[in-house]
Amino acid sequence: MSLLRTGMLMAALTAIFLTIGFLLGGPVGVAIALVFALAMNLFAYWNSDKMVLRMYGARQVDEASGGQYFRTVRQLAANAGLPMPRVYIMDNPQPNAFATGRDPEHAAVAATTGLLEVLTAEEVAGVMAHELAHVKHRDTLTMSITATLAGAISMIANFALFFGGNRNSGLGIIGLLALMILAPLAAALVQMAISRTREYEADRIGAEICGRPLWLASALDKIRNGAARIDNTAAERNPGSAHLFIINPLHGGSMSRLFSTHPDTDERIVRLQQIERERGPARSRPTQI
Repeated sequence: MSLLRTGMLMAALTAIFLTIGFLLGGPVGVAIALVFALAMNLFAYWNSDKMVLRMYGARQVDEASGGQYFRTVRQLAANAGLPMPRVYIMDNPQPNAFATGRDPEHAAVAATTGLLEVLTAEEVAGVMAHELAHVKHRDTLTMSITATLAGAISMIANFALFFGGNRNSGLGIIGLLALMILAPLAAALVQMAISRTREYEADRIGAEICGRPLWLASALDKIRNGAARIDNTAAERNPGSAHLFIINPLHGGSMSRLFSTHPDTDERIVRLQQIERERGPARSRPTQI
């Protein structure tokens, strides 16, 4: 069901993009929008992982420099039947983590120094299992494409006043202004809905990978509290990457919950607790850490 919902939401995002192309340039505008979207997505496919890792100053580690963190990722990747991803550490006091890469063979996971300092080894395992769940289901590619499309919609909508739009559309100056405001907003809402859907699924699959849902539940509570207190200046400078993190790294205002790229943390914890109850002790398969 979650895959179907994600597919429908991505179709909606594409429809918004093509509609803007038509309103700005008619059939020719649709063709230009398609070419533009294809070029941006090809760039994101090959370069999104390198860009985001560089953006956060992530440094790659091995077993000697990554220690227990590296060994935990290796064990979890084996549990999940995945190739060993590249492992990174970000020098950032806010506890948080993300995964990136176009496919499991080119994946990377990154954790902040704040996360490795605050969480127990078991909680780190829960977080990394969640990130590997994103890798396993290729969410990293899905979210790169949706972020690229959402960004392209905002960009092309801002061109509206300069190019005047499709004269046969009947938009007028008021319609163009509305397009500039409403189209990026609609795209952002669709992107957020996709991100929230994939977070719930990654929690569920991550619980299976590490064998202990409560490890992740405990980690989410600690990360949520830490993220609320500690700024992530790199994320604040690049809010379009916020959806990558396991917990929203941004400090929003009163509307932050509505426009958050992440589902409610309490709801995620409740769902993980329910998974633990349904599994029962007989089905526990804890990771050796």
